[in-house]
Amino acid sequence: MLENFFKLEKNNTNLKTEILAGITTFMTMAYILIVNPIILSQAGMDSGAVFTATAVSAIIATLLIGILAKLPFAAAPGMGLNAFLAITVCKIMGYSWQFAMTAVFLEGIIFILLTIFNVREAIINSLPMNIKRAISVGIGIFIALLGLDNAKIVVHNEGGALLSLGDLKSSVVILAIIGIIITSILVARKVKGALLIGILITTLIGIPMGITKLPNSILSTPPSISKTFMAFEWTHVFTKDMAIVLFTLLFMDMFDTIGTLVGVATKANMLDENGNVPNAKQALLADAIGTTVGACLGTSALTAYVESASGVAEGGKTGLTAVSTAFMFIIALFMSPIFLMIPSAATAPALVLVGLFMLEPIKNIDLTHFAEAIPAFITLIAIPLTYSIADGIAFGMITYVIINFTTGNKKNIKLSTYIIAALFLIKFFI
Repeated sequence: MLENFFKLEKNNTNLKTEILAGITTFMTMAYILIVNPIILSQAGMDSGAVFTATAVSAIIATLLIGILAKLPFAAAPGMGLNAFLAITVCKIMGYSWQFAMTAVFLEGIIFILLTIFNVREAIINSLPMNIKRAISVGIGIFIALLGLDNAKIVVHNEGGALLSLGDLKSSVVILAIIGIIITSILVARKVKGALLIGILITTLIGIPMGITKLPNSILSTPPSISKTFMAFEWTHVFTKDMAIVLFTLLFMDMFDTIGTLVGVATKANMLDENGNVPNAKQALLADAIGTTVGACLGTSALTAYVESASGVAEGGKTGLTAVSTAFMFIIALFMSPIFLMIPSAATAPALVLVGLFMLEPIKNIDLTHFAEAIPAFITLIAIPLTYSIADGIAFGMITYVIINFTTGNKKNIKLSTYIIAALFLIKFFI
């Protein structure tokens, strides 16, 4: 049945590979179960309820991506989106978390409508091919940087986004470096499931080092979502502030998801003959439904996860990878102590090596055709430097339009590309 539904043989994959890929994706993104409740609790939300809402919304969205779109992508509440709500909306603007959840709910409804009417799919199709390739490369560097940052191999300098070398004597850093070496050897020897095996071995090594903390129990009961369920506030819906929050959420979420779909699909050679992501509409609809449901449960907006690239790197090619990831989130609901004991130093090696795997599309960018190469270069460096896929795409698209328009290559620019570049400019200056 699985063979017929997911067409495993046609996609040159098998059940074992897809399941291992799904588990690997989960392992590299499971941190969201810890981090999301911590961030949203700063807005006054109950962390236990947010934990359950995070897991359930990820299960729903990821299952839908696997079953409807049959793509190997996972979705969960997005980093950056949660911080925007907790810090900007609640702390700086002074609104309640119920106001923030209302904005997320409205965003989800708008996304569903935009997807039904093919607006989001049209945006994907309007991205120039070399920008799509650059997104993949930029995401690769971004993922590797996230891995190094999580393991404290590199650290943020106080008062800025620039990075410097971490404390190489730190046990966490030492464990991460050991993990990178072990995982690199496994990858170089072409061991099946190298990334997942690397995570597990590094986790075990972390036990005697005092980094991996063994849980007191294996099973756990999911916390109730009663404190956050359907907790909306409609008082300020028709205000300027709600419009600004909605517009910001729409842009951040839309282009983070689109960028991830395009970047990972490009690396996996999934783009069709026209350079478009197959079943993109279904994947975007799944993401929109997940965001809407997530708001009802009590969590921030969902987005496709760049860590999906780790599953693709392990050979995941179909929706069965996503279904496997969703199943792992179900297990995590009831066995969270097991999964939450995996330290960031153990997942960092997988992310660093996935960064390498994502660089491949750069070979297809003509670096001598500067009207194409410069926007592609701007895109791929802006993504990791701004810590934002959406901002990277924005800088790349604006640069693409300006350079091609002023150098007599207007025929290369689609009308939709002009519109997107203009919207990005509006976003930056409102």
